Amino acid sequence: MKTIARTVALDRIALGLLALANWLLVAGVLAVFLVMQRPAAAEEAACGGENLLAAMERDDPAQVAALKAEAAATPNGEGLLWRIETEGAPPSWLFGTMHMTDPRVVSLPERASEAFDQARLVVIETTDILDPAKMTAAMMAQPELMMFTGSETLSSLIAEEDHAMVSKALAERGIPLATVEKMKPWIIAALVALPACELARKAAGGDVLDEQLAADAMAAGKELAGLETAVSQLEAMASLPMSLHIDGLVETLRLGDRMDDVMETMIQLYLAGETGLFWPFFHAVLPESDDETGAYADFQETMVVARNRGMAESAMPMIREGGAFIAVGALHLPGPEGLVALLRDSGLTVEPVR
Repeated sequence: MKTIARTVALDRIALGLLALANWLLVAGVLAVFLVMQRPAAAEEAACGGENLLAAMERDDPAQVAALKAEAAATPNGEGLLWRIETEGAPPSWLFGTMHMTDPRVVSLPERASEAFDQARLVVIETTDILDPAKMTAAMMAQPELMMFTGSETLSSLIAEEDHAMVSKALAERGIPLATVEKMKPWIIAALVALPACELARKAAGGDVLDEQLAADAMAAGKELAGLETAVSQLEAMASLPMSLHIDGLVETLRLGDRMDDVMETMIQLYLAGETGLFWPFFHAVLPESDDETGAYADFQETMVVARNRGMAESAMPMIREGGAFIAVGALHLPGPEGLVALLRDSGLTVEPVR
């Protein structure tokens, strides 16, 4: 079996995967709109996928050791739950989520469940996903964020040598290319990159962890708030180079069922609370750092760093009041510009809850 480092297809879809991982909350909702048009195919899907890091451990243990060493050097790279202390207010909590319906993900760890029960306010990335009418209105107000409104089509942007493969791969997923010609590539990527079993659960009405937390909060009579809007997330995605999105879609389709392995690896890292391994893992499947396009730097600034700053700013008033349970994608927690570090830089005491 090829290791991650030798898997060329993985090299070329990594940025698209990173974007999807950060945008999965809204992307998953959009994917449901698409998959609901072909529920029979989704219902036949079964879960699968292999942990690629476990495979690497067998085939290239030295590389795994190097990745773990890099993860160990990542600030705030272990743990999903963090306790936030501020003077004169009850504690708040920061919790890393994964925007999926997988039963392993949706079940809160015991300490996180205890923190959730104590909170007066539950905060997720965006509450827009809870109101289909609001989501639809937001998308209709700025259709150019999701659709080609001019003469461009998906086919016109795909390289001629890739066109047949893309058409065939989409058709195998029950999506004729002609029906999605005017959709922006990241919308389609939201559908084709998610495992078929995940789409089946979504089509059947399953909630991602963030939606489940929101539902539980409302059922318990807690306040509910969001840090971003769906439109702001769409705008961030739309600001990235179109070539990045096209390449990500093409290579995701080329990778086929092996995308399930990538997603399973992410789930396993998440369940272990190894957030510091996210970026080393992604770097292992990225092209060399001398990428002339600067796509990776653009992505990191737009979809991670800038959003982290915005989230931290939005969260501060809620934290100052105390008793907030703030749930965001776990990719936003670690690193020198992660949410944990940014909140500490604002004068708060932020410690992991083991």
